[in-house]
Amino acid sequence: MKIFALRALAGLAASTALFSAAWAYQESPMLAEMVKAGTLPPVEERLPAKPSVIEAAEVGQYGGTWNRAYKGPGDRWGPTKLLEERVVKWRSDKDGNLTLVPGYIESYAVNESSTEFTFTLLEGLKWSDGVPVTTDDVAFWYNDVFLNTDIIPTIDPTFAPGGKPMELEVVDARTFKIKFAQPYVYFLTILAKDSTGEPSLDRPSFLFPKHYLSQFNNHYAKPEELEAAAKKYGVEKWQDLWGSKGAATAWWSNPDLPVITAWKIETPAPGDVVTMVRNPYYWAVDQAGNQLPYIDRIEHRLFDQQDAFNLMIAQGQIDFQMRYANTNDFPFYMENAEKGGYHVIKWRDAQAWSLLPNLNSQDEFLNGFFGNADVRQALSLAVDRDTVNELGFAGLGEARSASPVTGSPYYNADLETHWAAYDPDAANALLDGAGFTEKDADGFRLRPDGKRITITVEGAEDNQAGILQVVADNYKDIGIELLPRIIDRTAWDDNRNNNTFDMQYYPFDRLSVVAADPRNMMGSDSYANQNFIWYSTKGASGVEPAPDAPIRQIWAAWDKASTAPTREAADAALNEMIAAFVNAGYVIGLVGETAVVGIVDNDVKNVPDGLINDDITRGEGLAVTQQIWIKE
Repeated sequence: MKIFALRALAGLAASTALFSAAWAYQESPMLAEMVKAGTLPPVEERLPAKPSVIEAAEVGQYGGTWNRAYKGPGDRWGPTKLLEERVVKWRSDKDGNLTLVPGYIESYAVNESSTEFTFTLLEGLKWSDGVPVTTDDVAFWYNDVFLNTDIIPTIDPTFAPGGKPMELEVVDARTFKIKFAQPYVYFLTILAKDSTGEPSLDRPSFLFPKHYLSQFNNHYAKPEELEAAAKKYGVEKWQDLWGSKGAATAWWSNPDLPVITAWKIETPAPGDVVTMVRNPYYWAVDQAGNQLPYIDRIEHRLFDQQDAFNLMIAQGQIDFQMRYANTNDFPFYMENAEKGGYHVIKWRDAQAWSLLPNLNSQDEFLNGFFGNADVRQALSLAVDRDTVNELGFAGLGEARSASPVTGSPYYNADLETHWAAYDPDAANALLDGAGFTEKDADGFRLRPDGKRITITVEGAEDNQAGILQVVADNYKDIGIELLPRIIDRTAWDDNRNNNTFDMQYYPFDRLSVVAADPRNMMGSDSYANQNFIWYSTKGASGVEPAPDAPIRQIWAAWDKASTAPTREAADAALNEMIAAFVNAGYVIGLVGETAVVGIVDNDVKNVPDGLINDDITRGEGLAVTQQIWIKE
């Protein structure tokens, strides 16, 4: 099944569609009232000289509150994907083709060798507090954050191809260049997904508001001022003010943080209701000159259990949401659509729900157990994926490995089925051959110390319990005790970050445009995070893998891809990386390419159907949320 086609960038330069200043602009009535009261400048003074134009599917109406749900402070990435801005970002056309389009810039250009990237900011671009955005903010990001080892101890490999970090040259107040020591054909693709990385939640490429954040930066503030700021925000040290959970740099936590997004936080988590409000200085308009977004506010109501969320849907309390809409509950959503006043849309998922054994487990036995390729193959062959698909996804997915999805430019049919057959006899034979032949009275295999081989698998949503029980029953058939454990998402994240888990059930994503973020396959925040840290720090920290470990092949292939002189050579090396990852079987893919269901209130307009859902394309953000409007 075709999911999407990736459309190549045409030429070496691109510019955004700009709205002529000769036309009159319109604005939300809530902002017009503020202008009338003298608390806000006129819309013409708030917009850039030539705003970017977002072609809305239909010119909408202003106003209203977008109602959705969230699962607590740890659920920060869901709301973030509704408003993220990148210097370039993905758009999908009616045929499902993905293209890169300029964001808050007037234009960008790439030299012939892909070593130099030039960006020009929109003239008159402003932060949400009205302060102009200039290349001073770019220089602050680069010199005082990106190269500041007190904030970023290690530069991510995706921003230092060949081991040498990118360099900045400021040309003038609006134009700057990013330079690399060698070609980097994937740079724009990476920017569209991950911007320039940490340390912020939203990650606006190359930009940090210097006028605000310098007070939390050790290049500007005195030690006693930083200590006072840390105390004010209730963190241990000033560095904790920075990062995707940072009290200062995470938009989700700090209402005072200037942003360039369509909405900004108004009432942060924790709380029963988190609210976001429109940014009066947002830099884009629709084709009729209406300043976007159309919707004034977004409210996220707290829920705990899946049943509570489903009840909110059935009662018509959700305006538009895909996150936490469970594919297996698709029949329930359809049955209640008329009563709830909504309709159901279906996107196609570019991920594989998977088991992630921890190859860097602190349990010495499990570390070696998962490190054995025959064991990993046995754990994969033992799973009845068809049953998992029927029980957990209403049969709307397919049994597959964790590999690029159908329609991806990196799709490979052989890799898709790697170790994905259901063959418990072969799995038992592999475990016997690996030397785990001793069993206890209940038929479970024993470790060398005589204890039962037991693996705790963690899920982060209560609706996953049934799926994990199927896998536990499958593993019992091969003599492995699997103990499912459903925990809070925040605790689930913490266990992964702190390397205190045996195995996790995880939506292994970034399987569409793999080049946009290869780090999942390289072990980052995944099956071998300590190994990845060793790789990214050049051995300064983390855990070194064995000399013959397949993960070294994965890293070597990416090093080759990220420095290749042409797209063709880069893609060839990237395919080597993908093959090395899949063939190693580090991640046990179960079911993928599922239908991703979305709930859309019948009065909510401009929500597209049939798109690709992936972290790379920023989930629901691919819907171009600024264009969504509510019919009053």
